[in-house]
Amino acid sequence: MPEIQVDDKKRSVEPGTKAWQLFAETPEVIAARVGGELKDLAHELADGDTVEPVTIDSSDGLNILRHSTAHVMAQAVQDLFPDAKLGIGPPITDGFYYDFDVDEPFVPEDLVKIESRMRKIIKEGQKFDRREVSDDAARTELANEPYKLELIGLKSTAGDAAEGASVEVGEGGLSIYDNLKRDGSAAWGDLCRGPHLPTTKRIPAFTLMRSAAAYWRGDEKNKQLQRIYGTAWPNKEALDEHLHRIEEAQRRDHRRLGNELDLYSFPDEIGSGLPVFHPKGGVIKREMEDYVRRRHIEEGFEYVGTPHIAKEELFYTSGHLPYYGDGMFPALDVDGMDYRLKAMNCPMHNLIYRARQRSYRDLPLRLFEFGHVYRNEKSGVIHGLTRVRGFSQDDSHSYVTPAQAPDEIRHLLNFVLSLLRDFGLDDFYLELSTRDDSKPDKFIGSEEEWAVATQVLGDVCLETGLELVPDPGGAAYYGPKVSVQARDAIGRTWQMSTIQYDFNMPSADRFGLEYVAADGSRQQPVMIHSAKFGSIERFMGVLVEHYAGAFPPWLAPVQVVGIPVAERHVEYLSEVAARLRPLGIRVEIDASDERMQKKIRTAQTQKIPFMLIAGDNDVEAGAVSFRYRSGEQENGVPLDDAITRITTAVASRAQV
Repeated sequence: MPEIQVDDKKRSVEPGTKAWQLFAETPEVIAARVGGELKDLAHELADGDTVEPVTIDSSDGLNILRHSTAHVMAQAVQDLFPDAKLGIGPPITDGFYYDFDVDEPFVPEDLVKIESRMRKIIKEGQKFDRREVSDDAARTELANEPYKLELIGLKSTAGDAAEGASVEVGEGGLSIYDNLKRDGSAAWGDLCRGPHLPTTKRIPAFTLMRSAAAYWRGDEKNKQLQRIYGTAWPNKEALDEHLHRIEEAQRRDHRRLGNELDLYSFPDEIGSGLPVFHPKGGVIKREMEDYVRRRHIEEGFEYVGTPHIAKEELFYTSGHLPYYGDGMFPALDVDGMDYRLKAMNCPMHNLIYRARQRSYRDLPLRLFEFGHVYRNEKSGVIHGLTRVRGFSQDDSHSYVTPAQAPDEIRHLLNFVLSLLRDFGLDDFYLELSTRDDSKPDKFIGSEEEWAVATQVLGDVCLETGLELVPDPGGAAYYGPKVSVQARDAIGRTWQMSTIQYDFNMPSADRFGLEYVAADGSRQQPVMIHSAKFGSIERFMGVLVEHYAGAFPPWLAPVQVVGIPVAERHVEYLSEVAARLRPLGIRVEIDASDERMQKKIRTAQTQKIPFMLIAGDNDVEAGAVSFRYRSGEQENGVPLDDAITRITTAVASRAQV
């Protein structure tokens, strides 16, 4: 009798036992992990198998739920639009999508019809049934699906060639999932690796969100398909909570708030992904720059500056062109030589290091600059300030001996976490991105070097006591990295600061960086990359959404507005403003012809932290009515007290 292990307990089962039989009394289990691999509940168990339940609310379970829902959506689309050709339909964060080749773009009314048809399919309780097929059989069966045929041709490399393709094809054989009716006949089928839910009835709560255009395989040279996005959750309550979060995210959208608050814009005349900052946005940007420049100097960094372009050969030396060439803009012809817009500052910092002989006594050597860099992002991923083509990095590089590396990483991590807290982000975890050993051609350096670097980063991260999440394969080509993932006011996660351990660029094969050791020998330093904001543009976009535009006073473009009850009170408030400005307070007087209540509403719409309202009694008493943007107001506040409240709030970086 076969013996298996379930939840660390050995158990004898009948031959032919399916995974579902182990969990028949636990309906929240929708799949199983057998020998470490995800399998359908219909999978037949073998002697010696180790079996773990996969619940619908787990990370794997949610992916299975959402991928199964994507199949149901594709089935509904082809029921309603028989000529639609199938692209790719993977699960994604909080949802799923499927790409279709159709004659006309989908409209909202189409999504209503598709969702209605999906509910009928779900109600029918169609079974997801897996069958393995040969490449030739799959080509015959899917002869009318050109995009599926292309994936079959790519097979093991499809996951690299197209986002989401790994759910359909990969290493090994092919499989097709049929949706079977109650009588056993196939209602629909799709190329897929699985696993899936047992039946469509196990989809508890879903909705379709929107449609958009998307290039096949993410390549602008390919045909534009129609992508439908949806979301699915373990219950209606979770779905409702998700939809509420989306509403809140839309209210906080930094693109909309940037326009309403006159912070920045994205002129078509300049180009996609190239923002411009208006005077009020410029105030925030300057405050951020002043803060991080001062902090770097306090933390032992020296300020440097480098040009925006350089000879192409420099980026071959650094490895950026061989390993990151797609992310760089095409070459510029300068006097018959090829130059490139820089995508990173590190190659130029290496040249600064190499400009003179260095001793072990000089290390750590810490260089920092606001370097403006350029990334050739695809148009489909550009998004406001959070994904741009030109941006400023608070980029720094520490050159240390191998023995100094742990302390320097510790120093940088403490620097990063204190910076985030100062900007009001105090809920975070760490992510350790490592090399993907199955793709050695995408990384440089030996396995031993990678192991040492990864160990050093991991050990320092664990010392913090913060949650540490692995990110296999997410490292840069030259070394592992740790990134700080911060949660905003509504619980969304943003990748913020990064620290990277680099043993490659200093090597003799690259820049040949050296220092003279205590024994007189020449040794290679370790280079540690760090960006505290990551990029100023992205960080600002995150802050706008985190605060919903209501910045703490120290960051607010206008910190105080004086609101006169009548025109005769303007002079008094101007005198108040004259006292505030030498203290570094950004203050304006609303001397417009609008009524006082309208001026208050305008100030609150502009999210100005403090309003000083003055009428006859205030002028006589040397006081103001002190109003917060929340609507809370205190009358008759002596002027000195009002000024102290404002300056204290600004100095403490407190939110009001």
